[in-house]
Parts: sequence; C-alpha cells; structure tokens
Amino acid sequence: MDMSHLTGSITALVTPFSSDGSVDFAALERLVDFQLSHGTDGLLVLGTTGESSTMTDEEDVAVARCVVERVGGRVPVIGGAGSNSTAESMRKAEMLVKAGCDGLLLITPYYNKSNEEGIYQHLLYVLDRVGVPCVLYNIPGRTGCSISERNVERLAKHPNAWALKEASGSIEYASAVARYLSDDFRMFSGNDDIVVPLMSLGASGVISVWANVAPATVHDLCAAFLVGDVARARAVQLQNLELVHALFCEVNPIPVKAALAKMGMMEPVWRQPLWPLSDAGDARLTAALEGAGLVG
Repeated sequence: MDMSHLTGSITALVTPFSSDGSVDFAALERLVDFQLSHGTDGLLVLGTTGESSTMTDEEDVAVARCVVERVGGRVPVIGGAGSNSTAESMRKAEMLVKAGCDGLLLITPYYNKSNEEGIYQHLLYVLDRVGVPCVLYNIPGRTGCSISERNVERLAKHPNAWALKEASGSIEYASAVARYLSDDFRMFSGNDDIVVPLMSLGASGVISVWANVAPATVHDLCAAFLVGDVARARAVQLQNLELVHALFCEVNPIPVKAALAKMGMMEPVWRQPLWPLSDAGDARLTAALEGAGLVG
C-alpha cells in the first residue's frame, strides 16, 4: 500500500499474549478491528510497544502476517526491523517485507551504540537494500544514542528514508531536524504528550502508544491540526495529559497493556523482564482511564 501521503495517527500496536505466554492472535485481530473502526491512519507492529525484543522470528512473521491480512489494505502497516546488529536488522527487514509490511521502522543500535558515522552507516545499509519506505527511529532514552542532526540531514535525502520518528522529548532537537523535512521526508512525534508542539514544527502526526486505548481521540487530534484547527488539537492534547502520563507511569508497554486488559481487549500478560504494574501505578492508571471514560 502506498505510504507516501500517510499523515495522522499511527498506532504503535501492542502484541497480546495468552496466559501461557504465546501470541494471542484472536486478541490481536480484535485490536486491529478496534483500531480500524475508530479511524486509525496506520499501524506499526513489532516495535518497542509490541515487545519485539522478546519474540522469535517465527512469531514476528506470524504477527506481521496476521495484522496485514486483517487490515486488508485499508491502512498501511509498518514493521519494526530494528536491531543493534546491522546484519540482523537487514535480515528482519527482508523477512517483514516478505510478510507484507508496507514500510519498516529502523532503530539506532542500542547497547553497543556506535559513533556518528557508524549510526549513519547502520541505517544507510538497510535503506540501500530495501524497496519500501522506512521510518528512522530516534529514541535515545531507550538506545543510549541519537541520530545526530547531521545524520538526519544526510539520511533525509535517501529515497527510502520516508520519515523520522522523533522520541527524544527534546523540542530543541526537533526544531533543528525539522529544517530537513519535505514532501519526501516527514517527521512523526514519538511522544504522546507533545504531539501538538511537534506538529507545530512540521510533524505529520504521531506514532502513538496512547492510540492503543483511544484511537479515535488521537486521530481526531491530528486531523484537527492538519486542517488548521490548532485550538481544537491543543484542547484534546491538554485534556488527555493525565491519561497519557498514566500510560507512561512505568516502562512502556506495561501500563498500556494493563489498560487494554481493563478495557476487556486482552489478557494482562507481559514477557519477562517486563512485570505487572505496581499497586500505585495500577491505581493511577485506573483513575485516568475512568476520567477519560474508557472504563466504568
């Protein structure tokens, strides 16, 4: 599916598990249906929120195929092909394209991190060898390294570099790299609490954890901004800050999976080392969901 004009809310989809730890494909299909019926503009599978770091190749392919088939071409599906090994990232990219993903998410190398040129070459290696649009993922809080402004400038010119998912939380950094945005290279907020600020700098929307539980709300926020109703978008952002903050009160995706379980969408199951919410986190999340009208 053509992603070139994709804007708005792209949900960073969770991967539901059954009580025995296996992928719950029935719940996954329900989540996809929930997203599509509430206006989500695109889906990202096998990212941080999808717990891909604890999944096997076979599970990755099965999840990607399940989502692609359930979506049936109605919205683009992006697959997380990130790794701290360049060769592994390339292998995952080929695997996910074959499974039907319309685009790929490429993360900076975590743990080993590399230097500026190494990070550039890591991303460039995959960009040079795939035939689908790629989202470059800047999240230094997770990886311990960042895509430098210079690297964004260089990579933005690549025909397969379609967008930057900017999740550093730094408005200064977002302002700097916004100078390299164009019709061929977009930016999406990777932080749900600053969607409007980044869209004011030229971002085309958000790749969102929040949208797992409130897809219509996040879609409407982005849609309002994109048609020029900044006041409406700002109001939605500010009215939902408590819910957004509760969804990140502990390490993602612990709270959002707990929220979906409370909403009856899936079982509350994570793979270790992730662990269920603390009592304090659970109370905060429940109050926020009630305040947003998502649970009774």
